[in-house]
Amino acid sequence: MSAPAPSPLAVVDAEPLPRQEEVLTEAALAFVAELHRRFTPRRDELLARRQERRAEIARTSTLDFLPETAAIRADDSWKVAPAPAALNDRRVEITGPTDRKMTINALNSGAKVWLADFEDASAPTWENVVLGQLNLIDAYTRKIDFTDPRSGKSYALKPAEELATVVMRPRGWHLEERHLTFDGRPVPGALVDFGLYFFHNAQRLIDLGKGPYFYLPKTESHLEARLWNEIFVFAQDYVGIPQGTVRATVLIETITAAYEMEEILYELRDHAAGLNAGRWDYLFSIVKNFRDGGQKFVLPDRNAVTMTAPFMRAYTELLVRTCHKRGAHAIGGMAAFIPSRKDAEVNKVAFEKVKADKDREAGDGFDGSWVAHPDLVPIAMASFDAVLGEKPNQKDRLREDVSVAAGDLIAIDSLDAEPTYAGLVSAVQVGIRYIEAWLRGLGAVAIFNLMEDAATAEISRSQIWQWINAGVVFENGKAATPELAREVAAEELAAIRAEIGEEAFAAGKWQQAHDLLLHVSLDADYADFLTLPAYEQLVG
Repeated sequence: MSAPAPSPLAVVDAEPLPRQEEVLTEAALAFVAELHRRFTPRRDELLARRQERRAEIARTSTLDFLPETAAIRADDSWKVAPAPAALNDRRVEITGPTDRKMTINALNSGAKVWLADFEDASAPTWENVVLGQLNLIDAYTRKIDFTDPRSGKSYALKPAEELATVVMRPRGWHLEERHLTFDGRPVPGALVDFGLYFFHNAQRLIDLGKGPYFYLPKTESHLEARLWNEIFVFAQDYVGIPQGTVRATVLIETITAAYEMEEILYELRDHAAGLNAGRWDYLFSIVKNFRDGGQKFVLPDRNAVTMTAPFMRAYTELLVRTCHKRGAHAIGGMAAFIPSRKDAEVNKVAFEKVKADKDREAGDGFDGSWVAHPDLVPIAMASFDAVLGEKPNQKDRLREDVSVAAGDLIAIDSLDAEPTYAGLVSAVQVGIRYIEAWLRGLGAVAIFNLMEDAATAEISRSQIWQWINAGVVFENGKAATPELAREVAAEELAAIRAEIGEEAFAAGKWQQAHDLLLHVSLDADYADFLTLPAYEQLVG
């Protein structure tokens, strides 16, 4: 076999990384270049279509199921492909970035699945992008270990049969990878993450009795799912593996996708594994799309919007019904609590909340759910074991009792709660602390005993923006204004400086994070994604 032609991709403005040549091979880069050449033009069209749809929502303040796809929804005969054995039991899934320690801990966690995250739990520094790929290659070839330089503790993989199945999440369609260019243009981050992972690992995973499995984030329409399906078809032919080997689970974390669940499964039906209910991005998407809709679309504090809120119940129950009608897995939301090593009472209260949440999901018919920490795996496992027993899933629960009208999904004013001043303070606190860590290259950050990622930062800044623009008046009589947001942010910055000390404050990116949060929270021109302006400031 002749050597592949040099890739037309250029690596730009990137410091050399140890062992990067194992990831950035000529053959792998040639594959990514071909993905870019074939599919980026359509991706660009779909991003433009998002803007057109957003403008239509601004004009009408409503959404509905699509009339042009009614026949797909009405046709009871189609199903998604049967789940492969490695993805048939998904009762607990752990999420997290692909750094070396997390890779070992997640695979060893006892969860059925690990969502190996290149998206919201990973700041896309070049080091995270490339070495994350290398860590997964090393895990599959059992060449991975890790010794914590601070504690001296060593980590190694358990036997293969005890390891979680990996479902990898690439970046969303909106993000570019500035360090890989084609004719001077950045390649979409989604194609870089997918392409490198698929090229290096597809056959390797098949040989391990598994396969190249993916979570697809930030999907806004069935047309975006169709594009992914076309990519899967091409990729499988390119490396010479059977069609249908790829499996994809789509996060229903945008309000527009909630109206196209069946169509999304239909477009991916030969490759579909299920749908997931992603809570924080979903709320962020509601604010983003209905930010001109007036008082009835104003969300209260994020912690007041539980999964039992009527419009959230409509969304999750419709998701379960849709998935099971089509033979797909329905995967529930995140338990983000991080156990405290110091406070048993905090743990007790939080564990009870996690148990109640997972009991509800299992009772509603979900086939599995997410946790952010290994200590939560047994709690979530017990909730699903109690319902599933020895069964791998409960797809036989068709939930035909569920009936959701279009208006139910956006009945935000059905929730009996109001924004509070404490909610504003919390949004500012989480926003500054998360963005500061993200700018240092950390995408999954423990803040106030919760694992926060980019989705929680998005809802924080979106709520500040929405409350100000809706003229909210808090219970203490203070009006939500830019001046108040600046005042709260200044107080938080001073509190952080006092908390961590002058030296640590100066070594961090606190002022930069403060300024960026205020920029995306107060700018009249609402940024589609916080990570777009943040990426411009990300070093590495």
